[in-house]
Amino acid sequence: MLSTIITEYTREAGVRNLEREFGTILRKTATRIASEKVTPPVAIDLDLVRDALGRQKFFQESAVRTAVPGVATGLAVTGAGGDVLFVEATSMKGTSGLVLTGQLGDVMKESARIALSYVRGHAADLHIDESAFEDREFHVHVPAGAIPKDGPSAGITMVTALASLLTGRPVKHTVGMTGEVTLQGRVLPIGGLKQKILAAHAAGLTDVIVPERNRGDLDDIPDEVRAKMAFHPVMTVQEVLDRALEPARDVALS
Repeated sequence: MLSTIITEYTREAGVRNLEREFGTILRKTATRIASEKVTPPVAIDLDLVRDALGRQKFFQESAVRTAVPGVATGLAVTGAGGDVLFVEATSMKGTSGLVLTGQLGDVMKESARIALSYVRGHAADLHIDESAFEDREFHVHVPAGAIPKDGPSAGITMVTALASLLTGRPVKHTVGMTGEVTLQGRVLPIGGLKQKILAAHAAGLTDVIVPERNRGDLDDIPDEVRAKMAFHPVMTVQEVLDRALEPARDVALS
């Protein structure tokens, strides 16, 4: 389908933008026909789309970014619509506790602190050695630092990034997520779910973890998107981690 080619090529989820891209392609094709460079009928394929719209502006990064432990794919809403955010976590020797970068607002900073407290408080349940926190500081970064970011919906993404880092289990590259988290590990509802899922679809994600209390909002997702994606409503952080993290590798005994 032409709309799928254009959407994947430009990652423009909005209807207006999609119509604008269609118009550009049709005008350039009509010009080529009028100048007798081609003869109708003209097949609109990926090569023609690339020629009409220029070089690809966005790429499906999730598989590359989440290949190492400590990176999780979150979903957000910006002034331009839905977007995909990669939350990165690392640790090092130090005593500063938690370092946050990426032009984060106060609410998102609180989510990061809650995420680290949850992981520390449930280290045994997550099979994390308590010594992993001794004399260590943790750095959580959300790239695209020129773009201000705020809101609680990255909570479960931050927990997942930290849990991935400390367990050594990468996040599945097909999975995106959105949801607020509490210190008790409950997953709370968020806004803008439709825009976030459209962004996830455009980015090539096939599985989206959402709060259980947002289940009803899934009815607003277009049928053609629903048919290509799997949605996983959850109530707890443990459910998030069970679905998001790759299985732990067995260590061979000598």
